[in-house]
Amino acid sequence: MRLITWAAATSLLAALLSPTTAPANAVEAAPTAAQVCAVSCDTLDPSRAQEELFPVPEKVLNGRRIVLHVSDKDGMAWGSIDNGSTNDSVWLDRSWDGGATWEGLLGKAWIPSGWTGTRTLMYNLSDPGGHRRGMIRACGDAAGVDCTAWVYPSVCAAACDGSDGPSGDNQPVPSATLANRRIALHIDNRGMAWATLDNGKADDEVWLDRSWNEGASWPGGSSLGRVSVGAGATSVRTKLYASTDPRSKLYGGVVRACGRAVEGQNGACTAWARPASDRLGAAADALMYAYQPHTAWWLSSWWNSAVALTTVMDYQQRTRRTDLRWIVNEMYEKNRGVFPAGVKSGDALEGNFISRAIDDTEWWAIAWIQAYDLTGERKYLDMAVTIANYVQGYWDTGSCGGGVWWDRERTYKNAVTIGLYIRMTAALHNRLAGDTVWLQRATTGWNWFKNSGMINSAGLVNDGLNGSCGNNGQTVWTYNQGLAIGGALELWRATGDSAVLAKARQLGDAAISSSLLSPGGILTESCDAAGTCDDNQKQFKGIFMRYLMDLADSTGDSAYKTYAQRQADSIWQHDRDALNRLGQRWAAGGVRDWRTQASGLGGLLAATPKS
Repeated sequence: MRLITWAAATSLLAALLSPTTAPANAVEAAPTAAQVCAVSCDTLDPSRAQEELFPVPEKVLNGRRIVLHVSDKDGMAWGSIDNGSTNDSVWLDRSWDGGATWEGLLGKAWIPSGWTGTRTLMYNLSDPGGHRRGMIRACGDAAGVDCTAWVYPSVCAAACDGSDGPSGDNQPVPSATLANRRIALHIDNRGMAWATLDNGKADDEVWLDRSWNEGASWPGGSSLGRVSVGAGATSVRTKLYASTDPRSKLYGGVVRACGRAVEGQNGACTAWARPASDRLGAAADALMYAYQPHTAWWLSSWWNSAVALTTVMDYQQRTRRTDLRWIVNEMYEKNRGVFPAGVKSGDALEGNFISRAIDDTEWWAIAWIQAYDLTGERKYLDMAVTIANYVQGYWDTGSCGGGVWWDRERTYKNAVTIGLYIRMTAALHNRLAGDTVWLQRATTGWNWFKNSGMINSAGLVNDGLNGSCGNNGQTVWTYNQGLAIGGALELWRATGDSAVLAKARQLGDAAISSSLLSPGGILTESCDAAGTCDDNQKQFKGIFMRYLMDLADSTGDSAYKTYAQRQADSIWQHDRDALNRLGQRWAAGGVRDWRTQASGLGGLLAATPKS
């Protein structure tokens, strides 16, 4: 038999897996390894596996079959032993350094009396949250010990480690020199890397190092493709190696080229670089480096994670890629529950992405509308409706004649909340057949906003209203300008009202010609120059660019496309480091984190033609 079905024997299995019930002659388990959590945590039951693959040959040990089972969809593996006898055992080994060392005896299980087989629980192949790539093998003890081969010793992305035939050649960092030798790192247009050594002598060596944690360490990734200059030659090159591992959900790997001269033990390496196939792929890969699969968000920012997800979905939709779509359902399922204050937000999350912060809640509605557009799955649109119904409870004509409160305490009416409201309600109308209710709400919201006074005489949107229901004159943030454009465009699609489209164009024209928002032609936040932008403000410019992209698509106006291209070029040329990390200031770099990365990706997307 290949695998025993254990659904009816849960309590027996639990006892068998406990070291306290092991037979007296069983091998004692090693100290418990630290639990790894990727999409799921170690010790998941195999009955929950999404698939069952057998990527390495089974091992036959004294007539017993030791089998390694893998689910790529889960990124996990388990082992089984069959045709066995009482007290035979099976376990997993997991290595984080290419098989040099390993955590042993993971999930060790013994065959009980009267049975002929057993299996382990499931363990993660890699640790994407901890930026570690692992390998697993199944081992058994049956009057002797033996193991299967390690699974997935090579990384495969656009091509697999050790392949030939680069497609294109880019050198992302300066070459290194060593006693007149030139050591260079090369990247092809698929993101595959190789190293070369020129001006060398026979027996000089060159290789690649690969790190999954931005160069902090490289266990199992040292001396990849190491090769020597042949007799009579002066140059040599390695094979090609990948720097992302989609199967393991490891993104943002970095590589460097290293070499050694035949004379002495001296060596030299280039700087680390993060390969990528193109601008968008580079930015998305670096953004996904910070994503946490187990908790399904980007750490420490709740509404910002909704915006980052929306940006990733825009990237997938605009390029017709599918490789990152897996995070959509993960973020939906793992975040729609109840969380106390301080876990994922400073506010308590009450389920269905609802909290006291009305604008935070609306960002998630925008995300799930985009998820519906990307996947066609109705559950996402239904969630957006649930959120919108909650938000509707904070539309209040008793203050300033209408508008949506920013928070449950009803302290402020501002541009972000009404801009999101208009986009959300109009988008629901455009996706719900036969709707009239959401259209009426969107139209009412737009009419209130355009007459509220928040749009100043320069055509720019100030932050909100004061206690007398007038423009409070507070900061013109780029995202408020963008949301006003985006709300108008979605309502125009719903109504065909040319006046609404004209207003969207006025708002866009004001932004791209403004010395406040676009000094020198580059989109700028008021906090950029001083470097004082907080974690929220870091993401504002990318939001503006999302809706400028919509304006360019909707009108075909070359002025918007030219502006978007200028932003993308400036981001790429002046705001990017060797690891493709994008900073706060699009003309000059600055602070870099995943929020600025998502914002920069939004800027690059706006210049990308719609597929």
